[in-house]
Amino acid sequence: MRLGSMSNAINAGTIDEVVAEAQAAVELGAHTFWSSQIFGHDALTVLAIVGREVPGIELGTAVVPTYPRHPMMLAQQALSVQAAINSRGDAGLCLGIGLSHQIVVESMWGMSYAKPVRHLREYLSVLMPLLEGKPVKFEGEEYRVQGAVSVAGSSRPSVVVAALGPQMLRVTGELADGTSTWCVGPKTLAELTIPTLRQAAADAGRPDPRVVCALPVCVTDDVDAARKRAAQVFAVYDTLPSYKTMMNREGVDGPGGIAIVGTEAEVRDQVAHLAAIGVTDFNAGVFTSDPDELARTHSVLRELV
Repeated sequence: MRLGSMSNAINAGTIDEVVAEAQAAVELGAHTFWSSQIFGHDALTVLAIVGREVPGIELGTAVVPTYPRHPMMLAQQALSVQAAINSRGDAGLCLGIGLSHQIVVESMWGMSYAKPVRHLREYLSVLMPLLEGKPVKFEGEEYRVQGAVSVAGSSRPSVVVAALGPQMLRVTGELADGTSTWCVGPKTLAELTIPTLRQAAADAGRPDPRVVCALPVCVTDDVDAARKRAAQVFAVYDTLPSYKTMMNREGVDGPGGIAIVGTEAEVRDQVAHLAAIGVTDFNAGVFTSDPDELARTHSVLRELV
């Protein structure tokens, strides 16, 4: 299982701070460095800069929302980022995409969220061949696309989707390279996410999918305090129906319940369990600011790498 870390500066920090985080991830020995896309910096633009500054690590988005970006435009942008990163001869870009949430799509962007599964299927039907350098002629309900893109020096990035429910997982397994999850615990991963995704990929004749699991992490002797802190730091995810459904399915009371916390041995065991059930990439969301806990957490992650 590959280990990665998530940028904290992408929204509130500067681009230089994101570059510094990526460099710290390299020094930690991480295989991947991930950036969210919320309401701060544009993730792909920043990762293009990071890719020129920090060699030796795969860069990923977790995740770029689909609704505001036409799939042809996203293909062009992702291939451009890949070209910037490819010049170093490294692993390049993992393009993580997702639907965002109904409240964001409808209330902020003024778009329809009526058919999210259809939207994802049509989006991937346009995006994937364009990333492979193939022309597209597609006639759907939401997208009617005819064209191609060509970006010199690029290659197809891997594509993972923030798929949570069964229908989204089946579309993802059929058309994309894997999934990128958040707020999804090991029980749900083992019982729903991984088997559904694998079966859909097998039915479509695709390779075993990539399973990127992101969870909050903290090595600590005070587990109760860490879970309370995780509940506060990640409280917004308890208000979003798609994440709340996953946490209910897991049988936990909010984000504090799915955090990986405990002593060094306990955290190592919890991460090892993720690998055992089929997670291919663990994305550590380190959420402590205590210097001792931070050092202990980084030490464990370094050992796991």
